[in-house]
Amino acid sequence: NMPIARFATLLVVTGFLSTVGHLGASAFGALDDDLVALDIVSKIHTDRSLTARASSDFGHIVEAAPNGVFHPVSPADIAALIRFSLYQQTPFTVAPRGKGHSSRGQALAPGGIVVDMPSLGRGDHGHRVNVSIDGMYVDVGGEQLWFDVLHATLKHGLTPRVWTDYLRITVGGTLSNAGIGGQVFRHGPQISNVRELDVVTGTGDMITCSPGNNSDLFYGALGGLGQFGVITRARVGLERAPKRVKWVRLAYTDVHQFTADQELLISNGAGFDYVEGQVQLNRTLTEGRRSSSFFSAAELARLTELALGTGSSAVYYIEGAMYYDDGSASTVDRKLEALLEELSFVPGFAFVRDASYVQFLDRVGQEEQKLRSAGAWDVPHPWLNLFVPRSRIHDFAAGVFDGVLRGTRPVGLILMYPMNRDRWDDRMTTVTPDEDVFYAVGLLRSAVAAGDLERLERENEAVLGLCDRAGIGCKQYLPHHASQDGWRRHFGAKWDRVAALKARRIATRGSKWTCF
Repeated sequence: NMPIARFATLLVVTGFLSTVGHLGASAFGALDDDLVALDIVSKIHTDRSLTARASSDFGHIVEAAPNGVFHPVSPADIAALIRFSLYQQTPFTVAPRGKGHSSRGQALAPGGIVVDMPSLGRGDHGHRVNVSIDGMYVDVGGEQLWFDVLHATLKHGLTPRVWTDYLRITVGGTLSNAGIGGQVFRHGPQISNVRELDVVTGTGDMITCSPGNNSDLFYGALGGLGQFGVITRARVGLERAPKRVKWVRLAYTDVHQFTADQELLISNGAGFDYVEGQVQLNRTLTEGRRSSSFFSAAELARLTELALGTGSSAVYYIEGAMYYDDGSASTVDRKLEALLEELSFVPGFAFVRDASYVQFLDRVGQEEQKLRSAGAWDVPHPWLNLFVPRSRIHDFAAGVFDGVLRGTRPVGLILMYPMNRDRWDDRMTTVTPDEDVFYAVGLLRSAVAAGDLERLERENEAVLGLCDRAGIGCKQYLPHHASQDGWRRHFGAKWDRVAALKARRIATRGSKWTCF
């Protein structure tokens, strides 16, 4: 008999990011027939090699060993495991895990059971990606990787509208947060493009939900940080897929011109199909590596001279993409040229590449292979992602890039790009600043040398402290809070609705909030 730790909580999450939902013990009778028939305990593996792999995540900051790893064959197995936990005098912790891409230990189950979500796509149940050409949607298992969804839909000449920058993460994981990338300004986040879900709730119920059916669970689960259950299937809308991309980077040394042009681009319905931005601090140019998956060595040298010559604390890049296919190939260059004439980047610092649609979408996957080869992938990632109101973005940039981070040489990326709030559905749980335009800022840095992790953590705390003191009104994306008060402030006006839904869908007698 394997040891199963008994806890006062049941952790119900999606495979990408988990959060804590507190459940009290409930009075259950003998195990029902389906629990016996599904033989739940036999699917729990306690091999040290398996539990060791499930003891850490992409962040490599928190480590916590589970007592076992559960290999479900179907969503019914996950539901049965949760009910099995609830049958105990004190429920044990259950943490579904996809690729383990959480950064603060949210996908871990200390002393409990980790659910190996990719097991759903193996065996007789097979590849859980089904495309409807007539309906223009794809039904996809929550454990599936977006990379595999891309290739399955492209076989039919179709594609989802919105992509995260990295594709080798799970569908259920990104939908539990929002799923953001350069297409969000036009189509909204990934959660705004979902038509239907299957969710296993914290009470072990399997529920299909949509805007017209169990809508409270549908809107709660999308962006709900796993608080309302495990997403086991999503119906995602599709559009016709382009074949190729004009991939552009434009350099700026003035943050005001940089943000003005970004905001112009996201208001232009006929311009780029993708808009993001990066901030490269001076020392990363002058002392960083001399190679890039986008820039040539000669182009990096020119950018270094630009940074040194202007005395700017950073060089800013707008990254844009214009999709095209055979029918628009003859006009795409003229369209791009006309668009660039409207912008105020540093003259001579527009860089254009032509790539296939797949090459462009999988650009971070290609970079991953280089980082793995250099031993710079499986390192601590103390990432900090924020949504910053448009009205305060320059205050934020001055305080962070010219202040907290000035003179640093981070390994990794700093992202900064605007989004249109009217493309987000406020009925969903994700929280954004209450302005028509807000910025996603990602400090996606890696700790590669001794002392880096502690320094980066201090800098993150300084950034958050600056936002609080200056009243900037930032909201964390992929949030991590250690107290109920932190979560209450995070959700703001949505707190009461989230707490009420949680109580209806998950909580049992005696449950209480302490933290997510």
